[in-house]
Amino acid sequence: MVQIKTPEQIAKMREAGLVVAAIHAATREAAVPGATTRDLDQVARKVLAEHNAKPNFLGYGGFPATICTSVNEVVVHGIPSDDVVLKDGDVISVDCGAIVDGWHGDAAYTAFVGSGHSPELVELSRVTEESMWAGIAAMKQGNRLVDISRAIETYIRRQPKPGGGRYGIIEDYGGHGIGTEMHMDPHLLNYVDRRRGKGPKLVPGLCLAIEPMVSLGTPKTEVLEDDWTVITTDGTWSSHWEHSVALTEQGPLVLTAPDGGRAKLAEYGITAAPDPLG
Repeated sequence: MVQIKTPEQIAKMREAGLVVAAIHAATREAAVPGATTRDLDQVARKVLAEHNAKPNFLGYGGFPATICTSVNEVVVHGIPSDDVVLKDGDVISVDCGAIVDGWHGDAAYTAFVGSGHSPELVELSRVTEESMWAGIAAMKQGNRLVDISRAIETYIRRQPKPGGGRYGIIEDYGGHGIGTEMHMDPHLLNYVDRRRGKGPKLVPGLCLAIEPMVSLGTPKTEVLEDDWTVITTDGTWSSHWEHSVALTEQGPLVLTAPDGGRAKLAEYGITAAPDPLG
């Protein structure tokens, strides 16, 4: 079952999305050399408390923290720890969510710790983020789910990789529906798998978390003994970007972007839907 939201419910999801955006801003500022990933988790907890919101990661399937902190070769679901101290040159992806009145927001970003990062890593993050926006731009009435997957994959495949070869589009994880739960139908691949068909039509009220994950090497992953931490099988570093997006009668609204996605969607000639919160 794909959950379709009313405008009033989308407004609640926008509230949750803005809390997620606030967590992003605070944790990005805190992601400095010498900080632990547990420090970032504490920052996120403080933001949630300030907004009277609940975390949707804490306790989800037994996950022990408020946010996911994935460093370097960790793709997703890294567990915050006092033992993981950020160093100059690290790359970290922070994935987090919030619940407001039972409605969820979920988003992720990649950040660079300190300075001196290679152009290859900077380009990896750029390609991943821009592929997410290509997918968001494909979230139009009349399209199908596969059109979002195609837009993401096409963007990544058209980008030349510094040093040659191809980027690895992570195969085992993807986007998802979101609403009264964090993970809902439909599952959204970041590449086209013709065996899965075209997927459902995109209609007003549909809300999706669009989240490409891309590595400098393999698309293959493995899960560590903690049953959460996902790493690339060849140890190459990765990037993860995500936004929660609502499709409305007036177009897409990026629920977890402070401006609702207005600036980036304008680059695609798309007008973002009006912000229900003004």
